[in-house]
Amino acid sequence: MLPTEQELALLGPTERAGFRLTHRMNLGRWKRFWTFCQRHIGSLWIKISTYNLMNVFGIEHVENTDTARPLLLVANHRSFFDMYVVSSVIFRRTTRPVSLYFPVRARFFYDNPVGWFVNLVMGWWSMYPPFFREAGEARKREFDKYSLRRLIQICSEGEAHLIGFHPEGKRNVSEDPYSFLPAQPGVGKVIMEARPQVIPVFIAGLGNDLPKQILGNWTGGEKVRIWFGEKLDLSGFYEERNSLRTHKLLADHLMEKIAELGEKDREWKGLRTED
Repeated sequence: MLPTEQELALLGPTERAGFRLTHRMNLGRWKRFWTFCQRHIGSLWIKISTYNLMNVFGIEHVENTDTARPLLLVANHRSFFDMYVVSSVIFRRTTRPVSLYFPVRARFFYDNPVGWFVNLVMGWWSMYPPFFREAGEARKREFDKYSLRRLIQICSEGEAHLIGFHPEGKRNVSEDPYSFLPAQPGVGKVIMEARPQVIPVFIAGLGNDLPKQILGNWTGGEKVRIWFGEKLDLSGFYEERNSLRTHKLLADHLMEKIAELGEKDREWKGLRTED
């Protein structure tokens, strides 16, 4: 559960402090306290900010999952707020117990006290574990071996664990909401090692301008659409060799399932335009 002293020594003092703090907040009583805040405070303000715009499809697929096994949500990534809005919908529209984890790029959220504060006020410390996958940071990227072990552990075991993951690896800044970046193989490796339940999610209508997004709820902003797919049967991949090739094929398969949900959204949006 903890990195070795040698792995921690790869980080700078501020990064080590940020990691130790966030790691502690994701354990035991602290994790249960922050989950209470997510359910009753965080999800409430997101609902207040989006209730006139929000459209949710397929939420029953999340409700019907086994809470004794971790659930991995794989979604397209266009807004800073994608997974926070998705999690708020799950908190408020299902009875499923939830313990949230969002793997995150460590820059800013772990190397700057302001980033620690953002993690608190936006994610209630759920932006964890961190990955230091920055160009020119090969030494710190060695720490990512621990983060990957930790993520696989979270995805392998734990009551009510719900993990949000973006297979694209970074935000897609294209103006076309139905375009996608290439899937990265990391999500395939995590799934092959951990065997969690997996549900695809397509998200559209969220922007990165927070004041504009909130005001749009009362001034006629774009409709927010969240599509949850059925739980995926990935048993065919589990019969293959646990290799980089399989990881990439699995990741590509996930993006195909996300794209299928995107096509449902395109059809839904077209029908509304005709009306």
